[in-house]
Amino acid sequence: MISDVREAKQKEINEVLKQLDALTRMTGLPVYPEPKTGNPLWSDVRELDLRYQIPVKKISKFFEELKEGKVFATRCSKCGSVYFPPQDDCPRCRSSNLEWKEVQGEGELLTYTVISVKPPSFAHYPDYVVGIANFGDVSVTAWVDGPKEKIRVGAKVKLEVVKREPEGYITYKLILV
Repeated sequence: MISDVREAKQKEINEVLKQLDALTRMTGLPVYPEPKTGNPLWSDVRELDLRYQIPVKKISKFFEELKEGKVFATRCSKCGSVYFPPQDDCPRCRSSNLEWKEVQGEGELLTYTVISVKPPSFAHYPDYVVGIANFGDVSVTAWVDGPKEKIRVGAKVKLEVVKREPEGYITYKLILV
């Protein structure tokens, strides 16, 4: 009895995943309307034992701009704190409805690490570099692209929007300048 229920549930899940994969291929983002409210939800497309959904209605501008090739952070107009990834509420002063600020120009690589032992969802990638770069008043954590022998603390980088394959969704990375 339990195995029948589990099998039926797995079929439902597989059908939803097929639909999500099709939507991601069409739109370039794994964001879709939640069936009850219509609010946008992010659905991670990596293979994990657990799929999760994160409500993104208050920061949906981030995803809209990402599709346009721009990366945005948020700034609290009350205390001046800047957040990346963006958020709608400031944990520092508890203000809401933060202002949007485009992250652009050249940044400086503050630190980086080469990822050679990867989680299962990234096992299909060769070793990759993840770094943190400072763009004035905002720091961005992202994959770093460029010749590995030229990656160093203090290197100049720019933030670029890319389509990551084979997942097929739009994201961002740091590019050595």
